[in-house]
Amino acid sequence: MASTLGMFVLVAIVCVGLLWAFQRHLLYIPFGHVPSPATVGLPQAEEVTFRTEDGLTLAGWFVPGETRSAPFTILVFNGNAGNRSFRAPLALALAKAGLSVLLFDYRGYGGNAGRPSEAGLAADARGARSYLEQRRDVDPRRIAYVGESLGSGVAIALALERAPAALILRSPYTSMTDLGQYHYPFLPVRLLLSDRYPSIERIGQIRCPLLVIAGDRDSIVPPKQSLRLFNTAPEPKRLVMVPGADHNDYALNAGDLLIEEVVRFVGAMKKWQSLPRDQSVN
Repeated sequence: MASTLGMFVLVAIVCVGLLWAFQRHLLYIPFGHVPSPATVGLPQAEEVTFRTEDGLTLAGWFVPGETRSAPFTILVFNGNAGNRSFRAPLALALAKAGLSVLLFDYRGYGGNAGRPSEAGLAADARGARSYLEQRRDVDPRRIAYVGESLGSGVAIALALERAPAALILRSPYTSMTDLGQYHYPFLPVRLLLSDRYPSIERIGQIRCPLLVIAGDRDSIVPPKQSLRLFNTAPEPKRLVMVPGADHNDYALNAGDLLIEEVVRFVGAMKKWQSLPRDQSVN
């Protein structure tokens, strides 16, 4: 009996150790090869690079809005999988609506050097913002952030340092520890996790209009977490719950409702008081 118990404890220790050692391989799922922008429907995109504060060069696409002078520029912070080409439909739809868009890949994604981490992605976000501020066709006062899933935590962290004109979060979580504990309730996630992205501790400090979009059938980020984050945030804010939408459904990536809400919200920055504060769209 004692030997069986000892073996069980040993196996448990080994499993926990492996989880700790490989946790970033579970959290970050980069795709290396990036096709040309023209092959994914963005022939107008400009291929760009910029430097991070720790010396990495990151690649991205700047997609100009289809107007003579785009009123706002959208800085997109990707989720944990794929690369910037996966967000081409989003950029195309926003550009057609007159918004310029910067898609870029974090370190370790899309062929970029480096390894992803919470601190590393924060540096990447600062680099992307600095790059946009240096462009003559971008008004630094009119840069909005769109954070998708994992990227919602990146966007919130940057918003505390360099406030955007608007903060738009798609399928945001309260923290990576909460999300990890939800999916792995039998493991000591709170003790093991290195990259915590504590959005729930930060969201109350933002000083910009907030739009939260989530699917009520999200199987990756529980809708309750998105709602809790929204409820913790200060005004002005707006909530849109998309009925029947799961985490990776097209409706939450570049669906008509999502594009409509983003364009409407960004376009209403000077008159946000006229928007209803909370809405579930049917």
